[in-house]
Amino acid sequence: MVSLMQSWRRFRRTRGARREILTLLLCLAIGLLVMPWLIFAVGSSTLGAYAGGGPFTLWRDYLLGLLHGSLAFWLVALGPYAAVWLWRALRWGWQHRK
Repeated sequence: MVSLMQSWRRFRRTRGARREILTLLLCLAIGLLVMPWLIFAVGSSTLGAYAGGGPFTLWRDYLLGLLHGSLAFWLVALGPYAAVWLWRALRWGWQHRK
């Protein structure tokens, strides 16, 4: 099995469209799998129990929202990729400041 560090090194060596596609896929995986759990954890601690049930119910509702094309759900799913682009823009601006 490939270690996490080996995978990261291989990713860092890729360039061009292949790297961008890998970045998009990784961000989508985070947006689809991790973000709903973070939303559930923060929401449960600040707002109380989720009205529909537990974390799997929220995840099911999240996936249904995506399938129905809800903009809010898609913004959450694509949020990690938008964060990557924001980071790139900030880094570029920092490197090219006068």
